[in-house]
Amino acid sequence: MQAWQVHENGEPSEVMRLEDVARPVPGDGQVLLKVRAANINFPDVLMCRGHYQVRPPLPFTPGVEICGETEDGRRVIANPALPHGGFAEYAVADAAAVLPAPESLDDAEAAALHVGYQTGWFGLHRRAHLEAGETLLVHAAAGGVGSAAVQLGKAAGATVIGVVGGADKAAVARELGCDVVVDRRSEDVVTAVKEATGGRGADVIYDPVGGEAYTQSTKVVAFEGRIVVVGFASGTIPSPALNHALVKNYSILGLHWGLYNTKNPKLVQHCHEQLTELAARGSIKPLVSERVPLAGAADAVQRLGDGVTTGRIAVVPTGAQA
Repeated sequence: MQAWQVHENGEPSEVMRLEDVARPVPGDGQVLLKVRAANINFPDVLMCRGHYQVRPPLPFTPGVEICGETEDGRRVIANPALPHGGFAEYAVADAAAVLPAPESLDDAEAAALHVGYQTGWFGLHRRAHLEAGETLLVHAAAGGVGSAAVQLGKAAGATVIGVVGGADKAAVARELGCDVVVDRRSEDVVTAVKEATGGRGADVIYDPVGGEAYTQSTKVVAFEGRIVVVGFASGTIPSPALNHALVKNYSILGLHWGLYNTKNPKLVQHCHEQLTELAARGSIKPLVSERVPLAGAADAVQRLGDGVTTGRIAVVPTGAQA
C-alpha cells in the first residue's frame, strides 16, 4: 500500500515521503481500517517537527484522525494507533476506541468530527461549563479547532466572538455564525472585545494559540471568567501571572483531550453521542475547506503549519469516497 513516512524530523514538506510499504498488521485489541478520509490536525505538523508530546518511533505515518472502513464494511471514525497513522491507504486503531461514523456526515466531514469537536465539547462543557446567554471568545475562529468551538458555542446558546487573522478568515468566521468577528491584523483585539461586550469582557475564552492571544485573553476575561488553554499553535507557551488571575477572579483551565481516552473513556463515548445528535440536527457541521488526494498530503500539512488554511483539510486516498 501507499503511505506517507517520516524518517527524520523537520518541516512536513521536507520530511514526509510517499512510499510503498507493507500493510500494517493489527496487534492484540486492534483492528485494520481502510482509510476513507483522513483529517489533518496541528499535531501532525508538530509530530513531523518532533515538537509534539507524543513522539512515535521513526519512521512513522502521520494522521491522527480518520474515517475508515472495517473489514466487515462498517463506516467508523478513529484515532489511528501510531506509528501507523492515517495518511495511508490502511491504518490500525484500538478496537475499543473506534466509534460509529455519523450517518448525516460524509467521509471527510465524519473524519473531522472527532478530535476538534471532542476537544471543543470537553473544553466548553466539561471544563468551562459554558451556559446559554454567556459570551464565548474563540481565538483562531476560522481554523479547524476554532471553527468547531464556534459551532458548539452557538449550539449551546452563547454569544460568540471570533478572533481571526485576515479578511478571508474573517469572512469564514462570519459564515460559521460568529456574532462578532475581530480581525487581529487590522483591529486591536482588546479594544474591540471590550467594545463588543460593553466593557464586561468574555465569560469563556477558548485559546488554541497561546502567545499573544493568551495575553489578550487575560485583558478581556470577565469577572469569574474561564480561559481554556487548548494548545499553542503560535509556538509560544505563555507563563501566566497567577497574581493577575487572583486579582481579576478568573480561572485558567487546561485541556488535554487525549487523557480522557484512558482516564474516562465512557465520557468520550457520551461526547460522541452528543456530537452525533447535534450533527443530525444540523447544529454542527465540520467545515471541510479542501479535499486532497493522498499525494497532496505533505503540501496540505505544510500549509496548515504555515497558518494559511481555514477549517479542515481532508486527505482522501484514491478510490475512497469523500
